[in-house]
Amino acid sequence: MKPADIGIAVLVAVIWGLAFVASRIALDELPPALMTALRFAIAAVPCLFVPRPNVSWPLLIAISFTLFLGQFLAQAYGIAQGVPVGLTSVIVQSQALFTIAFAVIAFREMPTPLQGLGIGVATVGLLMICGTVGYDFSAGAFAVLMISPISFAIGNLLLRQARDVPMFDLFAWLCLVPPLPLLALALLTDGPQATWHALIHMSLAGFACMLALGAISTSIAYWLWGRLLRDYTAAQVVPFALLVPFVGAAASSIVFGERFGPLRLSGMVIVVCGIAIMLLSKRPQTLPKIA
Repeated sequence: MKPADIGIAVLVAVIWGLAFVASRIALDELPPALMTALRFAIAAVPCLFVPRPNVSWPLLIAISFTLFLGQFLAQAYGIAQGVPVGLTSVIVQSQALFTIAFAVIAFREMPTPLQGLGIGVATVGLLMICGTVGYDFSAGAFAVLMISPISFAIGNLLLRQARDVPMFDLFAWLCLVPPLPLLALALLTDGPQATWHALIHMSLAGFACMLALGAISTSIAYWLWGRLLRDYTAAQVVPFALLVPFVGAAASSIVFGERFGPLRLSGMVIVVCGIAIMLLSKRPQTLPKIA
């Protein structure tokens, strides 16, 4: 990779890591559904200037509901219910484990032995983290958060079907889908009065966080990431995502003073190591179709 593109990959990872901190700050003022709706409403602004990519509406909606709505709404609910920001950033990156597992089912892509080892290592780490549930956040909050990497993984596989389209245009239109259903959910769960009160009483810090989440973390960062995946192989680009949980955990430790016990910290490190093994291994083989 060119040095400039390496710098871009690192920058995107840092932006995504810091986005977890921005989400935590915004959630102090906004309910999860409303916060996520605003995030995508801001990120969808480029739709006014770019044409809809050559992707069918059913596929566009399916990708958006999994890759964006499901992933980020579950993240927001998990953080709002007390899951530490640093731990959240690690759990979300476990999507690599689920992506490989679902690819076996959907595309018969069998993992290589090294990927199998990575899956086993990451699973051990997740189980260790599960052993810490109940101390500072509930099992229900952890279960909701686990929807995020699963939804992320399904979205990754659906995204394969949208080929040969401009990445910026695609991600802009993917952001157009979530705001209305999320706003409806916010009105249903929180009520019109509470929703309106949260909007009009948003602080300058909360507004800045929403702009950062919508314009920078979602719109710009996803476009840069898509451009890198267009110009380089996934094996060259995807490993940079390993920086995200480290940035998220470090930033949350500095901003919120988060500390992790030995078992949870060990589990987080083991999950990241397992993901590293999976991402740095060779591409899985596809089994021949049975007639």
